[in-house]
Amino acid sequence: MTYTDDTRAKRNVAVLVMAQAILGAQLPMIFVIGGLAGQQLASNVCLATLPISFIVFGSMTTAPWISPLMQRNGRRFGFFIGAFAGAMGAAVSAYGLYTSSFAVLLAGSYLTGIYMSAQGFYRFAATDTASDAFRPKAISYVMAGGLLSAVFGPQLNKLVQDAFVVPFLGTYLAIIALNLVGMLLFLALDLPKGSKSEPSTAIIKGRSRRDLLRDPRILVAIICGMVSYSLMNLVMTSTPLAVVGCGFTKNNANDIVSAHVIAMFLPSFFTGHLIARFGVEKIIGTGLVVLMLAGGVALAGVDLDNFFVALVLLGIGWNFGFIGATTMLAGAHRPEERGAVQGMNDMIVFGMVTVASLASGGLMNCSGGSAVEGWNAVNLAMVPFLVLAGGSLIWLARQPRLAPPPAE
Repeated sequence: MTYTDDTRAKRNVAVLVMAQAILGAQLPMIFVIGGLAGQQLASNVCLATLPISFIVFGSMTTAPWISPLMQRNGRRFGFFIGAFAGAMGAAVSAYGLYTSSFAVLLAGSYLTGIYMSAQGFYRFAATDTASDAFRPKAISYVMAGGLLSAVFGPQLNKLVQDAFVVPFLGTYLAIIALNLVGMLLFLALDLPKGSKSEPSTAIIKGRSRRDLLRDPRILVAIICGMVSYSLMNLVMTSTPLAVVGCGFTKNNANDIVSAHVIAMFLPSFFTGHLIARFGVEKIIGTGLVVLMLAGGVALAGVDLDNFFVALVLLGIGWNFGFIGATTMLAGAHRPEERGAVQGMNDMIVFGMVTVASLASGGLMNCSGGSAVEGWNAVNLAMVPFLVLAGGSLIWLARQPRLAPPPAE
């Protein structure tokens, strides 16, 4: 269905922006302390970032089932599940810290990944009732809600991370409260109810996953989204370890991550307008160039200013690359293929992000004799993936532009 009056869509966008701000605050909090908590409990420092890897792995394995579930039962149902899992994940992680159990911390991290997967569909929910003209702006506005979480999350973390004798226990307790309060927002969403009565409609009418991946725009959208998100995660996951390892404080790490997440979401106020004016391919390409510049600044030195500038550029590059890829994907499939395409996209994207977060700890802690050497290894690892994404965009430009085939 196409919606020409965007009043309904704008109301949903407002709710989703608030959800990003409140519920989304938990992710920057966890990404600041996840590697440090892992380093505190893990028997091998190479596994320090494993808690973050388990979050991303949880997101990857959740996407294939939560996307069809939302198509059958509605987005709101899936978002409630995500927030409940976020609260449970924080509770289990808190217990893991309290008992000094790395395995329990990892179990809680996996549950947090269910929340992360559900949050990833906020951007798609923004398009469900939007017109074609409003769609890229709707995605951008919802992503911009993360700007508030970027400020709120790390600053809240400063207050609670050392509130108890057990380091970081206060962070997870605060996250439980964020999830329980934030899930109430979903009662205000006015989205399609799903298709319980016709559960097989998408399977009958939609293309197979193999055929979907043969569509050049779908394939390139997935590649560029995967690279943008993976490289952001690769570098951000190592940042608190690098900052503390280079002699700075945990509060410095909170401030750097805050600046990074602000840079991830602040451009969202105009990214949709830029896409509408210049085209999605040019915005994705710009994002890849900015990611390359982030790596260059990080390799230039380990002063506090280098960390700040590199992480700000990393956030901007992610914004252009990932929102661009999301917009490209949203316009490359038919409505009945939504569940299959979006689930497949997030499974592939977060599968690669899982690998990136796993590699981040190994590169940071085990690829050299110092924090500086590890940090340099992390940033050099960006190069081949930037080449892959850039090459895919060039390849796409040489393909004929085709609309999605009509429904059967």
